[in-house]
Amino acid sequence: MRKTKFATGEFYHIYNRGVDKRNIFEDPEDFWRFLESMKEFNREDAIGSLYALNNDKEKFRGSASKNKKLVNFVAYCLNQNHYHFILEPLVEGGIQKFMHKLSTGYTMYFNDKNKRAGSLFQGRYKSIHIDSNEYLLHLSVYVNLNDKVHKNLNKPWMAKLPFSSFAEFIGERKEKIICQQGIVLDQFSSRAKYKIYAEDVLPDILRRKKEEKDLKIYLFE
Repeated sequence: MRKTKFATGEFYHIYNRGVDKRNIFEDPEDFWRFLESMKEFNREDAIGSLYALNNDKEKFRGSASKNKKLVNFVAYCLNQNHYHFILEPLVEGGIQKFMHKLSTGYTMYFNDKNKRAGSLFQGRYKSIHIDSNEYLLHLSVYVNLNDKVHKNLNKPWMAKLPFSSFAEFIGERKEKIICQQGIVLDQFSSRAKYKIYAEDVLPDILRRKKEEKDLKIYLFE
């Protein structure tokens, strides 16, 4: 049974990785499929068959906005073998319904494309309640700059893709906007101020990550 209790109006860190730490994105086609699924599965109604996104994309692009969303995205980062989201559920059970659609739909696509069977993700997604504003701000940096937290994790081809919402936050991406950034950005006088904040917080995140890694090594010795 999931320990996290989801409530509308609250914010949650959602993350998962490939089973056995395997890559969940093998090429740009996989990435775009997952990104498109993040948008198109975020709706209360069913979208139809598994292959609807491939076969009738224009139909669903046009209708998605007419259907009530399950969640708001605040921030995201897609690394080659795992992902991080900050989500706000908009309806009861919104996160559960959205994540079920996303993980099931993408796994079926990935398995069919690669002629494989079985789980793609390492069990059910993990979830943590973001219980303070300070935590939300700090976590927004962790998620937005997660590629820098995990150095040299992604393949070079991912650098050309919108793998993180950081460019949305600092105003460098005007298209393919996914996130509702206001809960974070409204606390800064400008996007430039948020960028400065993120760059100031990142070294502390990297330091803590190294300390946790070193502690794990020490404990297992």
